[in-house]
Amino acid sequence: MRCITIRQPWATLIAIGAKRLETRSWRTNYRGELGIHAGKQIDRKACETEPIRSLLLAHGYSSADQLPRGAIVAVCRLNDCFCVRSNSGETAWLGVGERCLEAAGQEYRFGDFAPGRYAWELTELRPLPEPIPALGKQGLWSWESYTLISKFFPSVG
Repeated sequence: MRCITIRQPWATLIAIGAKRLETRSWRTNYRGELGIHAGKQIDRKACETEPIRSLLLAHGYSSADQLPRGAIVAVCRLNDCFCVRSNSGETAWLGVGERCLEAAGQEYRFGDFAPGRYAWELTELRPLPEPIPALGKQGLWSWESYTLISKFFPSVG
C-alpha cells in the first residue's frame, strides 16, 4: 500500500472527513489506495484556530497532545491530482484535463491553494478504528504491513 505522511492536525482532519483535498507542491500520477500517516509534528497554532479546534473537539480531541502521531490513521483512495489554476483569496479553481473542481469554504482554509500547486482528491475515506504505528517518510512511500489494515477493511491489500 502507498502512504503519505501528513502533519497534524491535517491528518486527523482527513481521517474525520473534514478535509478531502490534500495540497502539495508536487503532482503524482499514482491513483489508488492511500494510507494517511499522521507524522510526529503538530501545528499547534492551527489546532487552536477555528473551525479546526471545534472539529477536533467534536471528535474527542480536546488538546493537540491527544492527536495520534507516528501512525496510519485512515485509508482512502487517491482519486485524482489537480493543478491549482487560480485563487481569488477565498476560492481556488482546480483543473486537470477537462475536469474542474472548486475549493471553497472550509476546504479552502485547510489547504495551500497557491497557483501552480497541486490538490490531491481523496475519496472513499475509511478511518481506522485504532491508529497503527508506522515510521513515515517524505513523498509517497510503500507500507508492506497492510495486513493489519486488511483485517479492518478486507477489500484493501
